[in-house]
Amino acid sequence: MEIRIFQSADEAVVVALWQACGLVRPWNDPHTDIARKLTEQPELFLVGTVGAQLMATAMVGFDGHRGWVYYLAVAPGHRQQSHGRALMQEAERLLTQRGCPKLNLLVRTSNTAVIEFYRKLGYVQDEAVSLGKRLIHDPASTLHDQAAQRLEF
Repeated sequence: MEIRIFQSADEAVVVALWQACGLVRPWNDPHTDIARKLTEQPELFLVGTVGAQLMATAMVGFDGHRGWVYYLAVAPGHRQQSHGRALMQEAERLLTQRGCPKLNLLVRTSNTAVIEFYRKLGYVQDEAVSLGKRLIHDPASTLHDQAAQRLEF
């Protein structure tokens, strides 16, 4: 696998990959996420290719305090070949170059296979609770926010 920086022409393939990997949720428009990433550290939006086929992604960021990885994806037909490990190693290398002391990532608690993948790479569960507050209400996020409000007591 070769790792390179995302290019605008990759967008449709990247979104299809994220959909195939189950990363897209109704409240997160992947096209909006890509557009936002391209305004901040676009050089840290990585894709992996085998030949001419784009088959992996990692959206990396550094806020000056912690590094983050989102949208790590490897096409189902290319898994179990260390491509995810290679992308994470490149993310760690790029963040270390920037002086990043720690890399964080979020994994849904139901995604036990991915949690195990990260554990094998040396990641441990932090003693922290992830909290969030939506600052910009995109059309897709409004549906999610309304559903979440119905669940509140």
